[in-house]
Amino acid sequence: MTDSSVKSGKVILFQGDSITDGNRGRDLDPNHILGHSYAYIIGAKLGFERAEEGLTVYNRGISGNRISDLYARWNEDAIYLQPDVLSILIGVNDLWRTMKGEPSGCTDRFERAYRHVLEETREVLPQTKLVLCEPFILNTGAPAEEWEAWQERIAHYQEVVRSLALEFGTVHVPLQAAFNAAAQRASASYWIWDGVHPTYAGHELIAREWLKAAENSGIL
Repeated sequence: MTDSSVKSGKVILFQGDSITDGNRGRDLDPNHILGHSYAYIIGAKLGFERAEEGLTVYNRGISGNRISDLYARWNEDAIYLQPDVLSILIGVNDLWRTMKGEPSGCTDRFERAYRHVLEETREVLPQTKLVLCEPFILNTGAPAEEWEAWQERIAHYQEVVRSLALEFGTVHVPLQAAFNAAAQRASASYWIWDGVHPTYAGHELIAREWLKAAENSGIL
């Protein structure tokens, strides 16, 4: 299973920001092509279990991206790849820049841009199965500095994702509750070291929740 132009089976594409990016390779070296995020964990499991099917897995997450950044590169990094399954995890940078008062966060375009992405994907790739992952945070690192404000904002983003998943008939992967439960087993920083970016244990959690939701929906 490599990032190759020769595709014989199902194509799965992961899109998002640094959480998805996972320091992925930018060339065709199959040793690093999926990075070290949840996308790698999912790709490794499915690639092994479905080796006979010629599965192809792409990771096109880019660190620092907001939903509007995804939309700007959607043609080359999503539509062109013709995925059978397209997974999106985005939102924390939209939240971060708004909370920090950065110029790029002056106008909150999260819902508007997310809708544009989904509408265009449905129009151009009507057969593609969509998976929308819920953005999440925990009470440590930067979010802990203004926890109530961060919590209120992320709850809004989570509701946007839930509503869009329902409206567009996509698979929805709830993650906040899973991280909240995990934080009862070990500290918040054990799972998400800075409140935003998962550790290896956090990425395993995302992968398990993703696979559960995807398999229950029958898209794999």
